[in-house]
Amino acid sequence: MYHRSADTALRALTLCCALACGGGAHAQGAVSRLPTREGVVTTLFWETAPEAKATVLLFPGGAGGFGKVEGGKATGGNFLVRAAPYFLANGFNVAIFGRPSDMELGWTERTGPAHMADIAKVLEAVKAKSGLPVWLVGTSRGTVSATAAAVRLRDPAIAGLVLTASVVRSSTPGAVPGQDLAAIAVPVLVYHHARDACGHCPPGDTPAILAGLTQAPVKKLMVVDGGADPQGDVCAAQHWHGFIGMERAAVGDITRWMNDPVR
Repeated sequence: MYHRSADTALRALTLCCALACGGGAHAQGAVSRLPTREGVVTTLFWETAPEAKATVLLFPGGAGGFGKVEGGKATGGNFLVRAAPYFLANGFNVAIFGRPSDMELGWTERTGPAHMADIAKVLEAVKAKSGLPVWLVGTSRGTVSATAAAVRLRDPAIAGLVLTASVVRSSTPGAVPGQDLAAIAVPVLVYHHARDACGHCPPGDTPAILAGLTQAPVKKLMVVDGGADPQGDVCAAQHWHGFIGMERAAVGDITRWMNDPVR
C-alpha cells in the first residue's frame, strides 16, 4: 500500500519544482517499451531534470517495476520510485528500470544473462536520451541487479554505483558480497538504515561489501537513522528497510556524495 503522507510530500515537491522551473519548463515523465531480446520488451520510465548534471538509473526492489504512470509520474510505492522527485530536484535525470515481458525478477533472475542483456539495452536507450554520466542505483533486491550490472557491463558511461538497503545475507541468491566485487572499478556508496530488520539485509553485514570492493577508486558506507511511521512487512518499502519518512534526507545524502564522491 502506498504511504499517503509520503505521497502528499512528493506531490508538493513536484509542484514546487514545476513552479521554480517556470511551469512547463519541467518535462513530465514517460514510459518506453524497449526491445531488449528477441520477442522481449522491457519498460523504462524516463524523466528529465532541468540543467541535469547526470542520470540515475534506478533498480527498484521486490519484483521490480515502477507502478502506473499518472500525470507523468511513476506511482509505485518502492523507495526509489517514491524518491524519484528528489533526485530530479537535486539535478539528476531519472530513469527507472521496469520489467521484462517474459519473466519475473526474482533472486536468481537478477544475475542471469537475460537480465544483463535487458539492462545493457536499457542503458543504451538511456545514453541515447542524454549523454550525461549514468549512476546505477539499486534498493533491496534491486541491489542484486545494480551490482551485477556494474560487474558485467564495462560501459564507460557508468559513473558509479549506489546500493541502498543492500542484500547482504550470504545464503540469499545474488547477495551483493558474494558477487565479483573486485571487478567493479567505479565509486561505490553503500547506504543502509540502522534499523533495517529485513533478514536478507542485516546492517551488521554491510562492511563485507566494502571489503570486496578492492578495485573501486572510492567506496563509502553510510549507516543512517531517521524516518517515521514504519508499517507492515519489515522487508517491504513502507518500513525502515524502505527509508520510510526520510526519502528527502536519504536522497540528499546520496546526491551530495555523488556530486563529490571523494569525501
